[in-house]
Amino acid sequence: MPLEVNLTLCLPRDTKTVPLVRHLIGAMLEEFGVMLECRGDVELAVTEACANVLDHSKVDDEYEVRVAVDPDRCQIRVIDTGHGFDFSTLSEESDPYSERGRGVQLMRALVDRIHFESEPEAGTIVHLVKDLHFAP
Repeated sequence: MPLEVNLTLCLPRDTKTVPLVRHLIGAMLEEFGVMLECRGDVELAVTEACANVLDHSKVDDEYEVRVAVDPDRCQIRVIDTGHGFDFSTLSEESDPYSERGRGVQLMRALVDRIHFESEPEAGTIVHLVKDLHFAP
């Protein structure tokens, strides 16, 4: 039977949680034998998703990170209970001189699929999917 792992983390809105999530997911993928470059893509994408929660949620909010790894892919859902946003307004390209707005484009470049679910005052789910590449 192929190895599969499902992990759910319930986290406070605290900057210390971002490197914790990145490290846990990176270590999990390393144990699976995922290539370094592929692991790095996933780690950076989840870092951006978690950082967005910290930037756009309320001080007392918590958030959740759900990770599912199977022999083919890694799926990550970053779920917050913040104010939500209209993801249809996100452009494919950001202003290279802007201080903000490049995280979504970065996530799009790093993963194979990205999907947003968001409702005003109900929160947002960022769903990242990365097809995994393994070391020989």
